[in-house]
Amino acid sequence: MTITIINGGTQGLGEAVGRALVAKGATGLVLAGRSRDRGEALATELTQLGTPSIFVEADMNRITAPQTIVDACDKRFGTVNGLVNVAAITTRANLLADTPEHFDRQMAVNAKAPYFLIQATVRLMLREGATGSIVNVGSVASHGGAAKLTSYAMSKGALTVMTKNLAYGLMRHKIRVNQVNPGWMDTESEHWIQMNEDGAPEDWLVAAERSRPMGRLVKPWEVANVIAFCLSPDSGMMTGNCIDVDQSVHGAGDPHVPGVEDTIPI
Repeated sequence: MTITIINGGTQGLGEAVGRALVAKGATGLVLAGRSRDRGEALATELTQLGTPSIFVEADMNRITAPQTIVDACDKRFGTVNGLVNVAAITTRANLLADTPEHFDRQMAVNAKAPYFLIQATVRLMLREGATGSIVNVGSVASHGGAAKLTSYAMSKGALTVMTKNLAYGLMRHKIRVNQVNPGWMDTESEHWIQMNEDGAPEDWLVAAERSRPMGRLVKPWEVANVIAFCLSPDSGMMTGNCIDVDQSVHGAGDPHVPGVEDTIPI
């Protein structure tokens, strides 16, 4: 039996994770998110594909949301084996433009909510004697460098510290905790941010993909496949790991950027 909660499971990467788990034969899914229409429609579709799925309406900025999600999982399935923390928000602002309200909201949704959702999930796992896997979705932004993402990067950096500490604390219970850090990803939410916050043109994706080393942005399905691997027994004893799904080597330059030396012939 593999019952998995997906926090932020109604669109984008969260939806892709749900579809990947259905393809791998998941026993049940709990999709948590804010959009009831999208969530219920997706839960119905995934159920019709063979994996019983439910939607739980939850705003991760509310401290009651984590327990609400786990209570719904307990009521429907009676146990849980997996958790994926996808839901996150980003407010793009540099040091001088950022506000305490933006900072606090990012920390609440991106770090505080995952922590207490893990707490509630683990309590149910321990009650049922279940083992399993938890995957947090971080960001390569936590490695630093983007001035307008500083507070967002801080929240994802906190998630990284959480991942490693909880992996250590839960390993004797046979509960693994890992993190997947996507790079610049082609999602509906990224398109909205580009158009509404960054003032990008309608065809921003064409130029963005042309600028990337491998000619495109990261796609949700390929990140979802890595997450599904981390949830599965195929990942063996992996715990406390942070996996970057990006087209770069952090700390090294792109050899085709002007002023950077060419690659060493191999």
